[in-house]
Amino acid sequence: MYGSIDHKVERLISNNVDAIGIGNECGKEHQATWRVYSMDKIKKISSLIAIILLASGINAMGAESSVGSGNDDWWTAYPDQSSGAGGDVNHPSWVLDALKAKPVLIYVHKSCSYCTPQTEAVQNITGEFNGQITYFEIGADGSDARSEEALQIYDPDGGTMYVPLTVLLTLAPNSEGKVVPVWHSTDKVTGDDWVKKYVEDALSHYDENSANWNP
Repeated sequence: MYGSIDHKVERLISNNVDAIGIGNECGKEHQATWRVYSMDKIKKISSLIAIILLASGINAMGAESSVGSGNDDWWTAYPDQSSGAGGDVNHPSWVLDALKAKPVLIYVHKSCSYCTPQTEAVQNITGEFNGQITYFEIGADGSDARSEEALQIYDPDGGTMYVPLTVLLTLAPNSEGKVVPVWHSTDKVTGDDWVKKYVEDALSHYDENSANWNP
């Protein structure tokens, strides 16, 4: 996208330089007129450049990750990396109920040193976006039945289930254009930036699509 914008700006500037060059080749009696014309054209071009850059900024604020089956995508089914790639996902009722109001973040973990950095990252971001997402923090010690359910359903790779598991869910159109629940998850320690990126993405998708979801 940015390459396309840079090309447009380059063409605008190039066209303006050509106009100034033509003006300089004219006789002295016409140079003043060409200077006025060139300055007026520069002002117009500057306005166009500002509009293009503003548009690029607006688009940059939208959702970054698209719906698909790749490692970084939002998924409607199990992703390519999963042993169950392409299979349907049966979202739990407690997740679908929560998704009626806002995006969902599920975090399943243990109180262990390996999970601690991800626990801190998730807490930092959920604190920053407090009230904008529904957050389920679930212990993987067997005291909450939802932990095993979430691990079985939302493990990104299939097979052996690991913690910490961080899951984001939101709403987006599938390949047929129908708005459905989409999800993304990881069983890695990612840090704040990864969590924030997907939370912001989830909010963008939800704002765009929630009105068209029929649960």
